Amino acid sequence: MNLRGKLKISFSIMVILPLVLCGLVPALVFGVRSMGNGNPMPEDTRRMIIEIVLIVLALLVITSCLLSVWIYRSVIRPLKQLKLAVSNIKEGNYDFEMPKVASDEIGELCTEFEEMRVILKSSVDEKLKSEEQERELIRNISHDLKTPLTAIKGYIEGLRDGVANTPEKQEKYIRTIANKVNDMDRLINELIICSRLDADRVPYTFVKVNAGAYFDDCCDELSDELSAENIELKYKNHLKDDVYINADPEQLKRVVNNIISNSVKYMNPDRQGRINIDIYDEGSYLHVKFNDNGKGIADKDISRIFERFYRTDDSRNSKQGGSGIGLAIVKKIVNDHKGKIYAESVLGEGTTMHMDLPVVNDKAALMLEDKHADRYADKSEGKSRRNIRGHRKNQAKDA
Repeated sequence: MNLRGKLKISFSIMVILPLVLCGLVPALVFGVRSMGNGNPMPEDTRRMIIEIVLIVLALLVITSCLLSVWIYRSVIRPLKQLKLAVSNIKEGNYDFEMPKVASDEIGELCTEFEEMRVILKSSVDEKLKSEEQERELIRNISHDLKTPLTAIKGYIEGLRDGVANTPEKQEKYIRTIANKVNDMDRLINELIICSRLDADRVPYTFVKVNAGAYFDDCCDELSDELSAENIELKYKNHLKDDVYINADPEQLKRVVNNIISNSVKYMNPDRQGRINIDIYDEGSYLHVKFNDNGKGIADKDISRIFERFYRTDDSRNSKQGGSGIGLAIVKKIVNDHKGKIYAESVLGEGTTMHMDLPVVNDKAALMLEDKHADRYADKSEGKSRRNIRGHRKNQAKDA
């Protein structure tokens, strides 16, 4: 029963019952006098009337008490609990949980308040987490920038003081300085990309991409780079038909490069490095699997590797650990593509990354006016890339 119904019933009882009782007592007295034919009222009769009046008064008091308790339990007590909850939130205690109350108007208000408390608590927790991440960001950046800066300073002083007194040493010092500068430049670029992704300031350009052709080209480029690192790349396209995905080719390429770069960093130096890339058509989504035979990741770390600035090495060894941003960027980009990514690993044996991307159901590829369209459009249209470019140039001249 809602609060309005309770108030109506209470009001009716408190108004109608006294009227009924006030009419009943005179009727009883009048009836007794009539029976006595105008003679003085007997003592027993007077006592009975007094007892009736007392009983009526007692009934009115009891009824009022019961109604008061009912109203108190329905209105006053929930309001007091609501007031207590407001005081807790005012003091910063968002863990106070509103007890369940009746499903009337005040109960609905308490339920809405409890939902607001949960949202506020989540917002505060997120803010505290963000502040902690910012503090960790400052610590990590300070460390990751200070280390190469210190090394650069040392090598420059060595060159200035004549420590590198042979052309070979000078070349080695200069090469090391260049590598350190590249590391710093890479870190700064990753920080910029990460901040833009968080602020949704990266302008994605989604196009319809032939997944097989796209990953064929990616792996062709990666093969030469990995060969220089003495790492074997095995790529298998398991797609039976053309499969299309909506993707930003540039950002998706960043995902692939970051995953491969992470695998290279954690390769086991005691054995031949190997990376396998396989793509599968799973119907509603494209499944891409990246497998390596590196050092692997411990169980305690596997669930956190996509966190920003999380690195499995506590010493933050820049030779191996990287910046800790690469996989966070990977997860953000994949999520923005409405896909998902997760990892499996066995310590000492290797790691497997699984990436799922939604498939475009329409198999007819469009020749999109985008810088990537010529490269990944449907080859069945019978136009080569050169012909398409020439066709566009002719259109521009005609215009």
